[in-house]
Amino acid sequence: MPVLPIGRIPAYWAAQGTDRPAITHEGRTVSWGAFDAATNRLARAYEGLGVKEGDLVTIGLPNGIGFYEACFATWKLGATPQPISARLPLAEREMIVEVAAPSLVVGAPAGAHGSVTCIDVGFTPDASLSDAELPEKTSRYWKAPTSGGSTGRPKIIVSNDPGAFDPVTPRLQQETGRTQLVPGPLYHNGPFSFSMSGLFCGNHVIVMTRFDAEETLKLLADHRVDWVMLVPTMMHRIWNLPEDVRNKYDLSALRIMLHLAAPCPAWLKEKWIEWIGPMRVHELYGGTEAQGVTWINGEEWLAHRGSVGKPAETCEMKIVGDNGETLAPRETGEVFMRPLTGPGTTYHYLGATSKQIDGGWESIGDIGWMDEDGYLYLADRHTDMILAGGANIYPAEVEAAIDAFPGVRSSAVIGLPDDDMGNTIHALIDAPGGLDEAGLRAHLAERLVRYKIPKTIELAHEPLRDDAGKLRRSALRAERIKAKA
Repeated sequence: MPVLPIGRIPAYWAAQGTDRPAITHEGRTVSWGAFDAATNRLARAYEGLGVKEGDLVTIGLPNGIGFYEACFATWKLGATPQPISARLPLAEREMIVEVAAPSLVVGAPAGAHGSVTCIDVGFTPDASLSDAELPEKTSRYWKAPTSGGSTGRPKIIVSNDPGAFDPVTPRLQQETGRTQLVPGPLYHNGPFSFSMSGLFCGNHVIVMTRFDAEETLKLLADHRVDWVMLVPTMMHRIWNLPEDVRNKYDLSALRIMLHLAAPCPAWLKEKWIEWIGPMRVHELYGGTEAQGVTWINGEEWLAHRGSVGKPAETCEMKIVGDNGETLAPRETGEVFMRPLTGPGTTYHYLGATSKQIDGGWESIGDIGWMDEDGYLYLADRHTDMILAGGANIYPAEVEAAIDAFPGVRSSAVIGLPDDDMGNTIHALIDAPGGLDEAGLRAHLAERLVRYKIPKTIELAHEPLRDDAGKLRRSALRAERIKAKA
């Protein structure tokens, strides 16, 4: 069938059965009919607050039905949802609002961002507003998630795909009318994108407030879930449950377990393949920018152990050496990619610029190699970005917050290996007069979301930067890993 504006999709699925479940959260279920009516009324409320076609709407709500209602209300006005964490400190949210310039911030107290209109968590539209269908509008851009930036300031990654979808031609191995579990935070691109695409194709989406290992298994079993996305940290915590706990839940309905966002240890992936079967374990690699993506199932992975898959039909990838040359199979270099639709067709940045080379090739900062069959293997990260629990953390952002604390001369933030999180955040701090660690942590809590705050702090006894102001992050990291060995 023809693609529909995203704002029309709830009405489409309501027409297939008004009482069919759309979203469940903490035991409350909303039907497609009720969801369509609620988002129509909310859209009119947003319109009354000044949201217009083409605007960005910053949405900082916790996981739940209200988050989805805010997004669909935004799409119904031809605007673009820009999701952020509901727990962002004011200073970090202010930087995002400055870059995004939204017409509305959802999930912030009135007056929190000067002249920008804000509505707090729990906002309820006036009951007198109509819940009838609105005039059809298609958002120019369907999403605009945020990411930390290498400069210490956030960037917004605006998808250049319009807000339209064919509800009967699903993507990402999702099928129409199935059940999907969402255990991850909706402000992250993966849970946001995949749960939305699940809703677009008429899935019943079960969303968790926050991840819990056993509760995830219980929900998978109780709701006969067909499709779930996990990050390796979640996989690790589920696997660490006692065997009798893991095995008491019936996962026979589960068709796809997709993991992404961080490297998955080979031993852990093998355990999951043994447990639920190779054709149910899938992995995706790619950036929010969507210039390129790979996909691999467990059976392929067993034949190409350690690979993240072959480039999808929508893109090209190559490995580039230090001098800009294209490398041969099994030679390690920087991973570059480009969409077949041409450079700049999948996204654009607000507040940042991309890393490009001739021909429209772009890098998201990964190091790797390809085998003779075209399968990609990741070797390292070229950028300073730290992956912790599936979240992207840019050291410069954390360092800027640390360096603003009285008495700190400079700081260096690195990721140290952690079996559970992949990495933990470790800060080395040059503070000649000593450091009030409790005061620093209170200072950081006002400026950074919790997962970006260093877990461990180390006082440095020598300058962290050389005469040119450069940090030796990789060396600092290697030294501490060696000392722990």
